[in-house]
Amino acid sequence: MNKDSKNSNSELRLQPVILSGGKGSRLWPLSRECYPKQYLELDEKNNFTLLQNTYLRLNSIKNLEPPIIICNEDQRFLVAEQMLEINIKPKSIILEPEGKNTAPAIALAALLTKKKEEDLGLIILSSDHIIENPKEFKDSIIEGLHYANIDKIVTFGVLPTSPETGYGYIESLDELSREKKSSPINKFIEKPAEETAKKLIQDKKYTWNSGIFLFKSSAIIKELNQFAPEILSICQSALNNSVNDLDFLRINKKIFQKCPNISIDIAVMEKTNNAIVVGLNAGWDDIGSWESIWKKSNKDKNNNSTKGNVLLTDSKGCYLRSENRLVVGLGLKELIVIDTDDALLIANKKSSQKVKEIVKDLEKKDIPEGRLNKKMFRPWGNYTSIINGPSWQVKRLEIKPGSSLSLQMHHHRTEHWIIVEGIAKVEIDDRKTLLKKNESIYVPQCSKHRLSNPGKNLLIIIEVQNGEYLGEDDIVRFEDIYGRDKFFE
Repeated sequence: MNKDSKNSNSELRLQPVILSGGKGSRLWPLSRECYPKQYLELDEKNNFTLLQNTYLRLNSIKNLEPPIIICNEDQRFLVAEQMLEINIKPKSIILEPEGKNTAPAIALAALLTKKKEEDLGLIILSSDHIIENPKEFKDSIIEGLHYANIDKIVTFGVLPTSPETGYGYIESLDELSREKKSSPINKFIEKPAEETAKKLIQDKKYTWNSGIFLFKSSAIIKELNQFAPEILSICQSALNNSVNDLDFLRINKKIFQKCPNISIDIAVMEKTNNAIVVGLNAGWDDIGSWESIWKKSNKDKNNNSTKGNVLLTDSKGCYLRSENRLVVGLGLKELIVIDTDDALLIANKKSSQKVKEIVKDLEKKDIPEGRLNKKMFRPWGNYTSIINGPSWQVKRLEIKPGSSLSLQMHHHRTEHWIIVEGIAKVEIDDRKTLLKKNESIYVPQCSKHRLSNPGKNLLIIIEVQNGEYLGEDDIVRFEDIYGRDKFFE
């Protein structure tokens, strides 16, 4: 650290910007587009989700602001609910109309903070990382703040422990170590082949690119204006024409669609001469594959890790996970086995990075399990598809206390509701009814109806649907307390 940076103002307020729009497809079938990995509890050391941990690990840092979280529309209620669970009210939840990579997302956050407040130190964080040593992480952030204070663009390079081919690398001008914590950047290197990676980790000038950044709002806006002015202009216009919707900020879709799809690394970091890399030695992992989950997990004497209803015998180096039924493994070696309600993955551990390609193939063939779970989350709770036929299906609904489905109508189906637990308030056309456990009611086709939970306990319902078409888009909304469109989103 140079003399000027040591003497600079260290009281820069820290604004977390959490990027939470990813699909997490390499952790399929547990992580899917409708419920990706950042909303799952994958860290064995606590019972928080990856998104929740992303903010909680910053708690001890001085001058910390509530987070700005950037996600897509489908995930907005998941984000809001998970922040509510840890008693955090985000400063803003920005809804991207479509994913455009990290440069536009960061531009939106920088422009928003610069518009509303004085200059803040933006710490850009992915929502799906694990950090095993929060204290070391905090120390690295404090080191980075000294440089952010003097308008440097800071990124964090993870001191490598193995020749990873799934990460990009940063070459610094100076060797990084526990003593030498920072250096100007020489260049960025894309994800290398294994032989190249083996050579890179022998040189202490090379670190893994963590995708974590720190800079003042004004500093990154200046860099974007110089190297990616089109992105900055489009994002400014989209932000100026955004709409506040409940706790969310909806970015103008028509304008934002014109924005280039580009990472901040390509847009700015590979071009600027104003960047600093700070070494990060805090047990960082981006949880990019099932093999990485296995590496972080507790293991038995044969290097096996299991989770859920699993029995494993005479096996070595395996990771088995069951979300429900019993899974038995015998004589297995170096395998990943993930069993969910509707999909089963069996893979060699070294092939786990290729799961993403399988998901792309599933989506290309329009196989719903590629992106959808049987269990789907809504702002009022969730539903699980139990069984279905050509003109009927059965679902299990869980409605949270005080929550309500929209006042709606279906053109193509009838519904029959059976109360399993709790108390239900049912509105059908002009009639209102309270139902208790073991009572049921029939909802005719084309009738206006609404289901609510007026009680203090969870409401559980079995729903039987019959009709010529049972798709989720056969919903016409008349009223909705969550601000959703009249027609299914």
